[in-house]
Amino acid sequence: MDRERFKPGSVIDGFTIVELAHRGGMSKLYAVTRPDIDFPMLMKVPDTVAGSDAAMIVGFEMEQMILPRLSGPHVPRFVANGDFSVQPYIVFERLPGKSLYPRLEDLPLGIDEVVSLGARIALALSDLHRQNVVHLDIKPSNILFRKTGEAVLVDFGLAHHLNLPDLMSEEFRLPYGTAPYMAPEQVLGNRSDFRSDLFALGVLLYFFVTGKRPFGDPQGMKGLKKRLWRDPPPPRALRPDCPKALQEVILRCLEVDPARRHPSAAQLAMDLQDLSKVVLGPRAEKLTRDGWRMVLKRRFNPDPIEPPRLSAAAAALANAPIVMVAIDLSDGSAELADALRLTVKRIIEKTPQARIACFNVLKINRIALDDDLDESGNRKHVTRLVQLKHWAEPLKAAEGSVTHHVIEAVSPPQAILNFARENLVDHIVMGARADSAMRSLLGSVSGEVAAHAPCTVTVVRVRKGRDVAAE
Repeated sequence: MDRERFKPGSVIDGFTIVELAHRGGMSKLYAVTRPDIDFPMLMKVPDTVAGSDAAMIVGFEMEQMILPRLSGPHVPRFVANGDFSVQPYIVFERLPGKSLYPRLEDLPLGIDEVVSLGARIALALSDLHRQNVVHLDIKPSNILFRKTGEAVLVDFGLAHHLNLPDLMSEEFRLPYGTAPYMAPEQVLGNRSDFRSDLFALGVLLYFFVTGKRPFGDPQGMKGLKKRLWRDPPPPRALRPDCPKALQEVILRCLEVDPARRHPSAAQLAMDLQDLSKVVLGPRAEKLTRDGWRMVLKRRFNPDPIEPPRLSAAAAALANAPIVMVAIDLSDGSAELADALRLTVKRIIEKTPQARIACFNVLKINRIALDDDLDESGNRKHVTRLVQLKHWAEPLKAAEGSVTHHVIEAVSPPQAILNFARENLVDHIVMGARADSAMRSLLGSVSGEVAAHAPCTVTVVRVRKGRDVAAE
């Protein structure tokens, strides 16, 4: 790289160099400006001097291919690429503040902060995965935050876009990644599983809760492969105030077999956004590592990890939707309740890894004080939760796949829409009021939801003398 070209004041393809913003081991970041762009920018320039790591060059090519194809609040805005034949660079949005890396000096962090960070990172991963990209290098230094709170993922040099050639896999045999955060399947050479990023996030959560890396910082393949058969100490063994639900989530992320992790980042985010809804299992109760008999079994007779085909990886994400069922418990229509359940059962049959979020709005007054007790003296919120659970029992869904949510709100449609947006809901199922006079008087909740929802909406209605209809 010609150092004179990158001194302050130099102009490269219309971009003016302001200053050196960061010096990394394989590239430099320069603050740049251009008259027609009104937001802060960085120019990333690889170190291409003789002796440079070939993987770094390939990784830079991958980032040049992937970043222009990404959009949304969870990635930096792409501006321009520079050709390798002249001067390779990438120009993208400069985000305010620092990455999570400096927070390592403050570990362990407070539980509430860890949960909040984890939920926001999981939402960012969900957005990335929906754009067919596995990051494969999730770690504190690659995570920043916007002023509005969204997590932003950076550095796509090790990423794999499922619709693009994977140059890293084609040109190198050894796995590339950051050793403490690499998923077992990534160690074995599989770079096509979205759930590898969930493992890395589990490592980050464990580290931030306990102050210790679950698998240390191995420097060779022998040390990396140890995570295939040796489990880490449970977080609660190192930090007793770690909630059982959080340990359940972390240890699920750290499962060796990707099939035992959350099916999607969106479902992981949903758990972290409300730990009270997490179903506790044996993982939550653990206080010691697995015994040597189990460890030796995994060491010498490991369960196979099947690498997914590219099409299967995308299909697995599609088969794990979050389905929100908006249930009006005040409507006593048994026919409509049965019709809703039938629709949800059909969805479960087609997508068995779906998360079913049973949702009810406890309508409150805009101004007047509300009595939170019903006529029997029971808390309305608790009564509604019980009713939701009774409604969902006939679904016979897999354990942990159904959650129940009662939200107090003035506007039921807005409550439904807000929940759908905040939890990345893929599909809303709801019933229509059977009484046309009531709909005329109160307006159509389903109509307002369908008009503004960020996802598919199925409105179920019962017609006299005819079968259930879904619109």
